[in-house]
Amino acid sequence: MTTRRDFLTQTGHGFGALALAAMLHDEEAAAALQDDSPKNVGVGGKLQVLHHPPKAKRIVQLFMGGAASHLDLWDYKPALEKHHGEKSDFGEPVEAFQNGLGPWMKSPFQFKPSGECGKQISDAVAPLRDCVDDMAFVHNVVGKTGVHSQATYLQATGFQQPGFPGMGSWVSYALGSLNENLPTFMVLPDHRGYASNGPKNWGAAFLPASHQGTTVFPQRENPIEDLLPRAEFVTKSADRAGLDLINQLNGDFQRSRPGDSRLEARIRSYELTGRMQVSAPEALDISGEPKHILKMYGLENAGKDYPTEINPAEEAEYFGRKCLIARRLLERGVRFIQIWSGNDNSFPRRNWDSHEDIQRDHFPLALGMATGTAALLKDLKQRGLLDDTIVLWTTEFGRMPSTQGSKGRDHNPYVFSNWLCGGGIKGGVTYGPSDEWGYKPLDRENPTQVYDIHATMLHLLGVDHEQLTVRQDGIDRRLTDVHGHVIEDLLS
Repeated sequence: MTTRRDFLTQTGHGFGALALAAMLHDEEAAAALQDDSPKNVGVGGKLQVLHHPPKAKRIVQLFMGGAASHLDLWDYKPALEKHHGEKSDFGEPVEAFQNGLGPWMKSPFQFKPSGECGKQISDAVAPLRDCVDDMAFVHNVVGKTGVHSQATYLQATGFQQPGFPGMGSWVSYALGSLNENLPTFMVLPDHRGYASNGPKNWGAAFLPASHQGTTVFPQRENPIEDLLPRAEFVTKSADRAGLDLINQLNGDFQRSRPGDSRLEARIRSYELTGRMQVSAPEALDISGEPKHILKMYGLENAGKDYPTEINPAEEAEYFGRKCLIARRLLERGVRFIQIWSGNDNSFPRRNWDSHEDIQRDHFPLALGMATGTAALLKDLKQRGLLDDTIVLWTTEFGRMPSTQGSKGRDHNPYVFSNWLCGGGIKGGVTYGPSDEWGYKPLDRENPTQVYDIHATMLHLLGVDHEQLTVRQDGIDRRLTDVHGHVIEDLLS
């Protein structure tokens, strides 16, 4: 008679095998490397030959969670100043998200021409005025919805619904690692918590699990969860022995099930964990940075007590820290870094969803973001890294030119702004204007969509967005769905 213990032992390495099987059952990575995967994609997804010569090697994506207002940062509208306070007339029926169809509202911030290109930039992001000649602005980006979660998914993954890989996962899958001791894709969320959808924005979905983003909270005592043992009774040698045993069991399990990419991803993740225990703490340690670098990133008074009200100094410290660590990670070969500003549904506002008061909420967030971002761009440039690093600034949608309440702005998915910098991007240019109010694209028949931004960035990495596909549920999926074209006017 076969006992339950005999059955578990005979079907693998006892409970270890069952535990692994349970973990794998929860991972949606089964279709990652099938026989009909693209012929130019090798083991682990890395392209054996790039589709064309690349101009960039790595990407930093800056994501403003909650919907930053293009009208108050980059997209200057004299018409709003001229007609401020007058009844808004869009010339067509408008579907507002809440009740944001009050009078026209000018920006509470002053705009000034900046750089040799003369780009009008708001006081709220004044530190970036020094960088505009390296930046390319796109003011006619359109979304599909005014719902935060869906719009965030669209910008982060190329699809409005969950279950699709983040852009960083696609880049990791296509290009592989530049440093085997650190993850290819790393994410630095807002220090207060996640934006809409949380880790689903950077999940690997149906790609191998090893390509999902690794979350880092640099201001916490334990920046990367579960990287190092926290219990006092666990020694380094015991921890290493545990990892070795796990890899041995996983390897035995894999050999009995050839072709299952989830097993390879699991083994690689444990192997990477062992290497990261040395490399990650060093990369995250900014104590050796010169004082002038710390000051440039807004960290000269790091650790001070801040008021309960949202304020620029606090925002500059926390966002600047992430930007400085991003530079250190880029130097060490991390391929894709995502930095977030703003957490989900916080109140008082700690995100960009300024329904009540643009000046109160946007100014601290914007000035803090601009301080860290300007430092990052200047630092990358002086180190020669900006030449082959793309920096993308985005948000899930924009905000309306009309007033909500007396000081706020409602959601505007009909047009908003992105900007790009470095890595083969032409600097000092503005592409695709919005209309006179900043309500919709000026040329409504030819807007820019997120697919075009993604296609352009992949192109600069040497990847044809139409050829980077993975078959999932009988469909050849790609980051750009069935859309997208390279924006040639942005290429240097």
